[in-house]
Parts: sequence; C-alpha cells; structure tokens
Amino acid sequence: MRVLLYRGDGQIAAWAEGLARAMPGVQTLGWQEGEQLGACNYAVLWNPSHGLLAQLAQAAQLKAIFLMGAGADTILKFGDALPSAPIVRLGDTGMAVQMAEYVAHATLRYFRRFDEYEQQARHGLWSPLPVYAKEEFTVGVMGLGKLGLRVVETMRAFEFPVRGWSRTPKELHGVDCFAGMEQLDDFLRGTRVLVSLLPLTSETNNLLDRRRLSTLPQGAYVINVARGAQLAEPDLLTLIRSGHIAGATLDVFRNEPLPAPHPFWDEPRITITPHISALTVRSEAVRQIADKIAAFEADQPVDDIVDRNLGY
Repeated sequence: MRVLLYRGDGQIAAWAEGLARAMPGVQTLGWQEGEQLGACNYAVLWNPSHGLLAQLAQAAQLKAIFLMGAGADTILKFGDALPSAPIVRLGDTGMAVQMAEYVAHATLRYFRRFDEYEQQARHGLWSPLPVYAKEEFTVGVMGLGKLGLRVVETMRAFEFPVRGWSRTPKELHGVDCFAGMEQLDDFLRGTRVLVSLLPLTSETNNLLDRRRLSTLPQGAYVINVARGAQLAEPDLLTLIRSGHIAGATLDVFRNEPLPAPHPFWDEPRITITPHISALTVRSEAVRQIADKIAAFEADQPVDDIVDRNLGY
C-alpha cells in the first residue's frame, strides 16, 4: 500500500514514521511542486497546492484523501478541481479538551475580571471589583460538533447558563438549543459570551458582521476559535471601541499570521493568540488515519467523511 504525505510546510518526516509504526509494510511517499506524482492508494494532506490536487484527480488508484486536521475549508476552496475520492477529516484527536481549556480560560478571565485586575496590578492598584452574576452570564456556543459539545460540557461544569446554535436542530440536556438562520438573532440576544466553533462555509463567511454582533447584549464578549473569515474584523473593532462589545479573545484571523499593521494589535481589549486553541495531536491523528484506512480496505463504514455540499 502506498500513502502520499504532504504538508504545505514540508514537515512530513514524523508523520511518515508514525504511519510506518501504525501500518507495518506501508510505503509512504512525498511530493514537491513540479514533480510527477507516483501511484498512491491514499493521500494524507494539509494545505495542498492546486498542482498536487490536479495530479491526484488523475490518480486512478486513489481511494481516499485524509486531512491532517478537523477543518476542510483549506481543501474545499479548490471546488471542481478536487479529486472525486472521498475526503476524510480528523475527528477528535485530542483537540476537544484543548478547545474546552481555551474557551474556559477566556471566559473565566472575562467573568472573574482577571484582565482588569491585571491592568490594576500594573499600576499598583488594590481595588476589588463588583462580581458579575453568573445567572446573567450565558455562554452561547455556535457549532455543536465534537469540539462544540466538549465546550458546552465544560462550561456547564462551571455552572454557567449555556445555549447552543447549529445549522440543524439538536437537543442537549440542560442547554437551550437554537437552529437555523431564523433563530440566530434570538440566540444572540441572550448570549453574554459568544463562542464560535463553526466550520467555514459559504453560509458562515462573514456571518458575524456588524448587525449580528450588535444583536448581542451590551457588554458581551466574543471568542473566535473557528475560522477568521467568519468574523467581520472592522465591525468587531468598531463595536469594541463604541463600548457595545466589552472585548474579545481571538485565535483565528482572516489573514494569518496576523499582519503587523493590523489594528487588533493596538486594541488592549482584544487578546490575540496564534491559532493554537486546539492543535492536532499527531500520534492520535496517525492512529485514527490508520484505523480509517483499514476500514476502507475492509469495505467498512468510515466516520468524518466531508460533505462537499455542506462544507464540512
């Protein structure tokens, strides 16, 4: 069996070693721009180029493409140029607990006013601040997939009121659930901390624009750990500077790395991290990919196949 490994950053050696251990006898191969692709049965990719996908589209023996992450937008953007083989994204490979940690930290930092205490400490101030009422501090999670459900579970453990929004209706114990664009405004109106975990699709691109962000209550807080293109960045900045939005913790951006002259760098109410909220645990990802290849070979069902029409 021949498996192509490709990352835009060229870092495939550890993936090759992991697959060799998980799948004795497998032959892994790499690819560089301008090369002719050799025959392969499966491809494991991240940030592929158009040239690579064009060759994979002609690979008669290709059975499936596996992604090295949970998001599919980096490959689906190629549209009709994609090979016809199934595209399989990673499920939870240690990312859900990391995401829950990140969101919990950002929420508690705002709720317990640690950001304000940090500023006070820098100025030598000792001044306890009023405590927020937790029952008025609803956390709203957009996206109720594997990562979103872990975040919901974690925030409920801290006894925050939690609501969720998804494309299709869901029922979760102890969670007020909303679905579809027709219920989005109602979801936002009752959300004090907004957490976006949505996949990037044509429907979610610029979803959080000025009108929708303005629907949040005065003093709301925004946490984006999904994709930067979902958030209209100038609109968020305007609403923070006007005081309607109290602040934001952002891990993803429309352009990454975030450019040096971007105004977010100079806004103290925005906390910036470099797309680290939930990193792929390579050992778990390799095990999952190996198991799914085995399922393909045995003609068994495989989870996490991307629906190209939905975008995830």
